[in-house]
Amino acid sequence: MTISESAKRWIQELTALCQPDDVTWCDGSEAERDRITKEAVERGELMPLSQDKLPGCYYHRSHPTDVARTEHLTFICTKDKEDAGPTNNWMSPGDAREKVAKLFKGSMRGRTMFVVPFLMGPVGSRFSKVGVQITDSRYVVLNMRIMTRMGNAAWEHLGSSDDFTRCLHSLGDLSPDRRYICHFPEDNEIWSIGSGYGGNALLGKKCLALRIASFLGRKEGWMAEHMLILGIQNPEGETHYITGAFPSACGKTNLAMLVPPAMLKGWKVWTVGDDIAWLRIGDDGRLWAINPEAGFFGVVPGTSSKTNPNAMATIGRNTIYTNVALRPDKTVWWEGHDEPPGPGVIDWQGKPWSPESSEKAAHPNSRFTAPASQCPSISPEWENPQGVPISAILFGARRQRVMPLIYQSFNWQHGTFLGATMSSETTAAAVGKVGVMRRDPMAMLPFCGYNMADYWGHWLAMGRRMTSPPKIFRVNWFRTGENGKFLWPGFGDNLRVLKWILERCQGRGEAVETPIGYVPGKNAIDRAGLDLPDSAMEQLLKVDRAEWIEAVHGQHEWFEKFGDHVPPGIWEEHEALARRVVSSHE
Repeated sequence: MTISESAKRWIQELTALCQPDDVTWCDGSEAERDRITKEAVERGELMPLSQDKLPGCYYHRSHPTDVARTEHLTFICTKDKEDAGPTNNWMSPGDAREKVAKLFKGSMRGRTMFVVPFLMGPVGSRFSKVGVQITDSRYVVLNMRIMTRMGNAAWEHLGSSDDFTRCLHSLGDLSPDRRYICHFPEDNEIWSIGSGYGGNALLGKKCLALRIASFLGRKEGWMAEHMLILGIQNPEGETHYITGAFPSACGKTNLAMLVPPAMLKGWKVWTVGDDIAWLRIGDDGRLWAINPEAGFFGVVPGTSSKTNPNAMATIGRNTIYTNVALRPDKTVWWEGHDEPPGPGVIDWQGKPWSPESSEKAAHPNSRFTAPASQCPSISPEWENPQGVPISAILFGARRQRVMPLIYQSFNWQHGTFLGATMSSETTAAAVGKVGVMRRDPMAMLPFCGYNMADYWGHWLAMGRRMTSPPKIFRVNWFRTGENGKFLWPGFGDNLRVLKWILERCQGRGEAVETPIGYVPGKNAIDRAGLDLPDSAMEQLLKVDRAEWIEAVHGQHEWFEKFGDHVPPGIWEEHEALARRVVSSHE
C-alpha cells in the first residue's frame, strides 16, 4: 500500500507532539474491527447488547458534559476575521495553534494513537475527498468505520497526492474548560480536543463534510450542503431526485426514509442520503449530488415504527447506540420507542429509571450509528460515482404560521433568497425556550466554514453557471389551526406534496402566483383517501399580507448583520418581495 510521503511526515510530527504509547495504522478490515471492538469492551468503552435481539450492536455511554456539539467552542480560524463572518466564532490560526497545541502535547501518553484514513464519497468517484484522522478514541475509530469508507481505499484514492484533510483529535481529559474544535479552512485542517461526542469527534462528519467542504466548494466551484437526498419513483418506473435542507427537529431523516401511504399505489421513495449532499454541475448543465457519508448518525428519541419504520429496520443490527436507556435483557429503549420501557431500566447516565422519574431515560440527543447499506429504502444509486441528477431543492422549517405548506420560488436567485431567509421555531429538543424564532439559512448556520453572506454569493454564482438548475421550494409541515393542532398529517403523506413538486419540475401542476412565489391551487395536491377538508387546505396555503409585511421587516434586520458582504442579488429579491407584499390585496 502506497502512503503519501506528506501524510507520513504529518503523522510523525503529531506522534512527537501527542506522545502515544503505541501507534496503530487502521486498514478498515473486519479483523481490525473485531479486535478494536474487543479492546473497547475490555476497557469499558463499549458494552455488548443482546446478540440474539440486536446482533452486532453495542452500547456507549459518554461523559455527562459531553453529549452534543459545542458550538460556543467551535471556531473558524481564518487569517481575516471578516472571512469567518458574524455568525461563526473566530480565532486567528496563530492563536488557535499556540493555545490548542499546548493541550495536545503529551495528550496521548498511556494511550494508543490510531491513524484513520477515510474517504468521503463513493469509491472511485472523482468527487470524493480523502481525510486522515488521528485519534486516541476506539469509539471514534469504530464510528468512523461506519460513517466513512475507512481504510486502505482512502490511501488508494489519495495515491501520492498531498490533497487530504488533516484531522487531529484527542479526548484529552474531556474537560469543557479545555475543549476546542478548530477549523483551519485555508490549510484544510481540523483540530479537536476534549470531546468524544460525534459532531465534535467524528471529524469526517460536520467538520470536514460541511465546514471544510463548504470552503473547498467555494474555491473549487461546487457546494457542500446540509441536505438529504432522496429519489421518488412514480408508478411508471421513472425516478427523480431531490435534495432538502431542514433545521433540527423538522422531519429531515423521516423524509429521507419516507414510506409512501397505502393509497398512493405504485410510488416508491429511495434514500440516497439523510444529512449531507455534495453538489456539482454536470456536463449536461444540471446539478448532480453525492452523499459523502457511508452511514447514519441519527437522533434516536422519537424514532419508531410509526414515525420511521425504515430507520427502525436499519438500526436492528451492526449499530452503535450512544446515551440511550438500557433494559435488563441488554436491549435499548428511548422516549418514543415502539414498546413500553418495562421494569429495571437504567438511564443514559447509568442510574435506575422508571416512568415516574423526573428525568428522561435516554438523553434527548442520544444517537445511533448504523451503516447506510442496511436501510431497506437505500437507493441502488447511492454509491454511483457520478451521483444523481437533482430536479428540485427543498428548504423546510418549523413554522406555526406565516409559511404555507408549500410554495415555489420564481427562479434560482429568488430560491437562494428563500434559503437565506430561513427561520425555524425551536423545540423541546433544543436548549432554551420552545417556539422561539431562530434564523438558520439553508440549515447551515452552525456548519458554514466561511462568511454566510459570501456563501449566498456562491449560491448565486453556481446558479449563473447552470443551464438547467433545479427548481427551489419552501415547505412547512408544521402549520397549525386555531386549536393549535397541526393541519397537515405529515410523515408518509408528505409524498403528496412531493408529487406536486415533481409536477412543477415537469412544467405541470396547478399553481397560483402570489407575492411570495407559486402556491398550489386548492385542489392541486392529491388528497385522495385523506380526511382533509377544503377549509384546512385553504389555511395551509394561505399567504397573509400582514404577516408577510412583518416578515419582510425581520429579514431586513437579518441582512444588515452582514454589512457589505450581502450580495446585490439578495437585496434585489428582498426589495422585490417588499414591493409585492405592500402592493398586494388580501
